[in-house]
This record gives sequence, C-alpha cells and structure tokens, in this order.
Amino acid sequence: MPNMTRKPREKPAPYKQRSETVTKNKDAPATSAKPHKVTTRKNLTLNDWLVVFAYIDTHPHQSQAEIVLHFEKELTGALAFSQSALSRALKRRPELEARINSNPNALSSKRPRVVS
Repeated sequence: MPNMTRKPREKPAPYKQRSETVTKNKDAPATSAKPHKVTTRKNLTLNDWLVVFAYIDTHPHQSQAEIVLHFEKELTGALAFSQSALSRALKRRPELEARINSNPNALSSKRPRVVS
C-alpha cells in the first residue's frame, strides 16, 4: 500500500498591509478648514433618545429629517443618528420609556441589561 501522507507545503506569507498615507501638497496655501472626521456609528443612550422624544413632542409639525438635522447641528452635544434610526426608536418609544422605571441606571445605558 502506498504511503498516504502529503509532502509538506510552504506556508503563505502574511498579507501586506496597506498604509494609509495622505499626500500633502507642499505648494498649497495654509488653510483653517477642519478635516472631515470619519467616525464609526455610535448608539445613543436612553437619555439621548428621551431628549429627542421631548423635542419631537414640542415640535410636532417637523419631519423626521428636520429633527435629525436639528440634532446634528446642535452646538452643545450634537447627536448623530439617521432618519431610519429615529423611525425605529419611535416605534420602540413605549418600551424605551418603560425601561426608565425598571432600572435606575438605565438612562446611561445603550441596551437593556439581560441577567440570566
């Protein structure tokens, strides 16, 4: 019976990582423009959603897109969320408001605690 083992293979080299280098134009004039910040998506806390709900209650005739723009352009503590996130939060509004009474630390949490 022939030998059933394979001959050893060479291990592949690790992938080359691309370095993100920004090329600066040395002849460009100085500018005070701020670079666009690329941030990852952040979940809003329960307190943030309650602030949004209170604003919606005081401004009932604004569209969801206008509400999102209002909170993006706020000077103190801008909240970044999309119109679809606002729509989903409005559907879950009774659940979110009920969570306030269930846990005293719920206002600073982003998701409900599940203890098994």
